[in-house]
Amino acid sequence: MTEAAALRLILSLFFVLALILAAAWLTRRAGWLRAGPKRILKLVDTQSLGPRTYVALVDIDNTRLVLGVTTSQISLLHTLPRPEPDPRTSSVEPEPASASAFARTLRQIMTRRR
Repeated sequence: MTEAAALRLILSLFFVLALILAAAWLTRRAGWLRAGPKRILKLVDTQSLGPRTYVALVDIDNTRLVLGVTTSQISLLHTLPRPEPDPRTSSVEPEPASASAFARTLRQIMTRRR
């Protein structure tokens, strides 16, 4: 085997290895390997309260959490049942009459923001 043929073989092997690594990176980046059910945690909306504080609405399973977020901690402010999506619109249905005044007020603020 000549030196040119050996060099060509080594370069070909490196090229194939580079293709495999590029395909693995692309697959991971595109999310094609994610199997299983949809994500159970979904950030619905946020409302800024100051430079580094905000309120976040998070859906997890069948529960909606109202979280207060600062630079040093995350606090659970309220727990609500997750509303069913309205098939006619993409907006969220109003809370039931049994929801607290805080939840209704926060819902109104978040709706005005949109």
